[in-house]
Amino acid sequence: MGANELSALLWRERELLELLVFKLDEEQLLLSAGRSRWVQHATREVEQVLELVREAGLGRSVEVAAVALEWGTPQDATLRELVEQAPPGPWSDIFSAHLAAMTDLIGQIRNLRDVNEQFLRSAARYTQESLAGTDAQATTYDSRGASGAPTTGARLFDQSL
Repeated sequence: MGANELSALLWRERELLELLVFKLDEEQLLLSAGRSRWVQHATREVEQVLELVREAGLGRSVEVAAVALEWGTPQDATLRELVEQAPPGPWSDIFSAHLAAMTDLIGQIRNLRDVNEQFLRSAARYTQESLAGTDAQATTYDSRGASGAPTTGARLFDQSL
């Protein structure tokens, strides 16, 4: 246990955050292209990567506590506090670089999440408006397979999506 192991865990967490950026970007492309058929798969992949990020975060917390103890800082120290309390040598720069990269990645993730949420809200609103325009007096079918509702005119549904 030590700074080397913590640095390796931080690299792994950065890779996972980059993968999460990719998956959110992929989800955004599907949403913006109207390819709703595949959005559920992309969302599932985002959730899977998020679970891996959570697990990596737990591992990082354990390793940060070990390094903090080794360096004489409180065990609940953050990565930023470890950078400030690092002994002379390269670790301050290494952990600063990890912190800066992870902060940037988290900013990208937030932006993508917000844009994707807007797309999903728009899609939900569009779906609600479309359904509001359909026959509100839907009835059951009779023994011949015909519905009891009178037809008032032709309706077109775009099924190309």
